[in-house]
Amino acid sequence: MQPRNMSMSGVVDLAAVKAAGEARQKAEQARAEAARSGGGGGAVAPSSLVTDVDEAGFERDVLQRSTEVPVVIDFWAEWCEPCKQLGPLLERLTREYNGRFVLAKVDVDANQMLMQQFGIQGIPAVFAVVVGQALPLFQGAAPEAQIRATLDQLVQVAEERFGLTGIAVDPAAGAGEVPAEVAEEPAGPYDALLEAAVRALDANDFAGAAQAYKNVLVDDPANTEAKLGLAQAELLSRVQGLDPQQVRKTAAESPSDVAAQAAAADLDLVGGHVEDAFGRLIDTVRRTAGDDRDAARVRLLELFEVIGGDDPRVTAARTALARVLF
Repeated sequence: MQPRNMSMSGVVDLAAVKAAGEARQKAEQARAEAARSGGGGGAVAPSSLVTDVDEAGFERDVLQRSTEVPVVIDFWAEWCEPCKQLGPLLERLTREYNGRFVLAKVDVDANQMLMQQFGIQGIPAVFAVVVGQALPLFQGAAPEAQIRATLDQLVQVAEERFGLTGIAVDPAAGAGEVPAEVAEEPAGPYDALLEAAVRALDANDFAGAAQAYKNVLVDDPANTEAKLGLAQAELLSRVQGLDPQQVRKTAAESPSDVAAQAAAADLDLVGGHVEDAFGRLIDTVRRTAGDDRDAARVRLLELFEVIGGDDPRVTAARTALARVLF
């Protein structure tokens, strides 16, 4: 499967979770009960931050644990290529965040009931559970910088809204263990270039990030992380410095102006309004002809690359585009 990225807004609006005050009280009660029973407050080994979870242990390992610490769930499968990229990255970040959240890995082939309950349409898919409430985070592989932004917001909201400050980690516990991915998966030949691209994105150097991704693609045209990163870097470069109010005013006044509609669609996508971006360009294709129509179509295909070909929104937009073209 091709990777699907989170919306460019970075994360679902976690602050809008209902009954946050009630949930926070529930979390505090659960921690107090755990302390009274001797079941909480102790430091855990780093190795316990990442666990494989099945349907039988979901209540204990996810729902109950989410009253103490946010639980991030990675839905994956052995046959899923993007999962093989995202999984090790999430595990590394889990250890790096040092107890601010824990990671539960769910093999969807072995736990299809959980997949159905979460309404998952494609993998990899990442959710969080905070005090028993499921929050969709993102779907598909994505650059590390954006995943960090998602996790940062999760940690912040879990603390501010639910009172979850994480769990203590004892670095001495399991100190002799070597993480499996370190022992079995040496650094790839493009890791330095990909890391340079992420640093450039963090610094808002979108041209530099794009060039770093292009350098990877010269030797490895099928590298999914580089393809996704390049599409996003180019999008962010296009919107940098735009005046959103003026762009939308021009687009409203000139519905057949392909450049105006393309700029507005870029802003739609960066703002997380994926369907609006796609619909705007499909309408532009419908209204135009010749080179203008082709330019609008090409920009739409570029935005498909940002989201990923397996995303249901991309599938629906491709169907709508085909109806317009044929």
